[in-house]
Amino acid sequence: MIPLGNAARLLAGVVALATIFGALLADFLIPAGAAQHLRNDAWPPHAKFHDAQYIVMSLLLGVIALVLLMRRGGDRFPTLGWACAVLAVPWLALLGALLFPGTAIQDPEFDNPSALGLHPQILLSLILLALLLAAVALAARQRPGAAAEPRRADSDRGGFGA
Repeated sequence: MIPLGNAARLLAGVVALATIFGALLADFLIPAGAAQHLRNDAWPPHAKFHDAQYIVMSLLLGVIALVLLMRRGGDRFPTLGWACAVLAVPWLALLGALLFPGTAIQDPEFDNPSALGLHPQILLSLILLALLLAAVALAARQRPGAAAEPRRADSDRGGFGA
């Protein structure tokens, strides 16, 4: 059986990789997605700039989270919690962007297939956010002082403010 901390780190690591590569692949490198984003001739340059900004931001946030996860203590609550918070930013931003007037998840000329009645980006965001919540819950269960595990020495905890 995988220890709780390692399972939590694995879940967050999967989300980190999706965050690092997802927007870059979907909006720039994969032709079908790129045609709707950075390689869409109907988009003005400023719209493309903001998509490129999102791609770079997602990549940087994913790398920051991966560094947190890879460091000593990255499987424990304080550090893993910060990594998950960093990873949640672009996915929550994607959902939050729909609240602004005049925005849409896709341009009208495109018809993306839906899964479970949701646009693929919405579904992916919800899945990745659920994985982050699961990672935090697993890490919280293995925190020092949790009922199932003995308390670790202060020097063994690592992380931010641990």
